[in-house]
Amino acid sequence: MRRLLPVLAIGGGMLVLLCQSGSVAAPGGYTLQEYPVPGGSHPHDVAPAADGGIWYTAQTAGELGHLDPATGKTKPIKLGERSAPHGVIVGPDGAPWITDGGLNAIVRVDPKTSSVQRYPLPSEAGWANLNTATFDSRGLLWFTGQNGVYGRLDPRTGRVDVFDAPRGRGPYGICTTPDGSVYYASLAGNYIARINAAGGGVTVLEPPAARQGARRVWADSRGRLWVSEWNAGQIALYDPGTGRWREWRLPGSNPMAYAVYVDDHDMVWVSDWGANALVQFDPAHETFDVLKLPSAQAGVRQLLGRSGEVWGAESGVNKLVVVRRK
Repeated sequence: MRRLLPVLAIGGGMLVLLCQSGSVAAPGGYTLQEYPVPGGSHPHDVAPAADGGIWYTAQTAGELGHLDPATGKTKPIKLGERSAPHGVIVGPDGAPWITDGGLNAIVRVDPKTSSVQRYPLPSEAGWANLNTATFDSRGLLWFTGQNGVYGRLDPRTGRVDVFDAPRGRGPYGICTTPDGSVYYASLAGNYIARINAAGGGVTVLEPPAARQGARRVWADSRGRLWVSEWNAGQIALYDPGTGRWREWRLPGSNPMAYAVYVDDHDMVWVSDWGANALVQFDPAHETFDVLKLPSAQAGVRQLLGRSGEVWGAESGVNKLVVVRRK
């Protein structure tokens, strides 16, 4: 295990100290560890791979990377000339699927052969500034484009449909709920939207805070939506069953809520750029724990995980970070 640089911080009222194993002890019985990736990668998003590794998008290198946490070794896969990958998820087929803003295409990489398959957006759609993707319960891939679009890809036919978003620019994070519904967040539009999977239209849902900057969205096991509010420094909860909203401001003097993810224990995780930390929110007790990141100005733009682990891409320092439950 790599030995991290010493760090001493206070998070959630608890001391955070460096362990000799190369991981950092953190509040709530967690450890935190960083893994370097090649310089110039600017890792943007991560997704746990089926083989126990981690996929990450190397945005400035035009590559998909694979990290082996057991050895720390990385493997790059070139995605093509002008590639600038943003998001990555693992699909029902076990393969990584990428939203590539440079190629203006959805990209699939075969996890065994590393072969690359591209699904370009229709030319009439223009440059979408592709952001994030999710699969619905029917196997369709839905995606967002910050230039004011959202869309879907049917992997069985290769057909790509693109729709204009309400209020234009802004579609950013996207997720699928346990019942198969798809929602996206609009950063510039200050809303979240539920997509009508059949027709492709959307229902706009307004958070209580004005101009809050809804950036990313994730569903818990009950199908409730958690939203990171970038401008407001808050997390918000929307319950589709009741139509009720609630909001909580993150701790600290200048919170900047970027990514949001809900783990398998229904704990809510947020990356806070203002505190350079990962923040855990316990919905049952409405309490926060702050896990300071070892590297300054880490810039965690996205979070994703698997049982016992929450992973993030530290775009500012060319590292990946993981929080593990003991």
